[in-house]
Amino acid sequence: MSVKTISVAELKKWIDEKKDFQLIDVRESNEHTFCNIGGDLIPLSTVLVQKNRISKDKPVAVLCRSGKRSEMAIQQLESAEGFANLYNIEGGILRWSDEIDSSVPKY
Repeated sequence: MSVKTISVAELKKWIDEKKDFQLIDVRESNEHTFCNIGGDLIPLSTVLVQKNRISKDKPVAVLCRSGKRSEMAIQQLESAEGFANLYNIEGGILRWSDEIDSSVPKY
């Protein structure tokens, strides 16, 4: 099952244009503490339990380290909860660091 995606350049545009969207980070809290670009921390293991924190009324961009966990989170939410407004950030925070903001440390 393929999920909708957004590039880090598109995400930066959403941020710059102050688009009404939600950013969800599905990494673990220690990863989020080490580096983040904002966004609500909802670790992958808790994403279904905390589904009520995720908007169904506007686009939601989902972030992890490389794009794999965020894709898994989206697949879970789409199949189990019927979400249709979720976008996987291609390449995750690693690509954000490479292409948008090199001050975001990589690990």
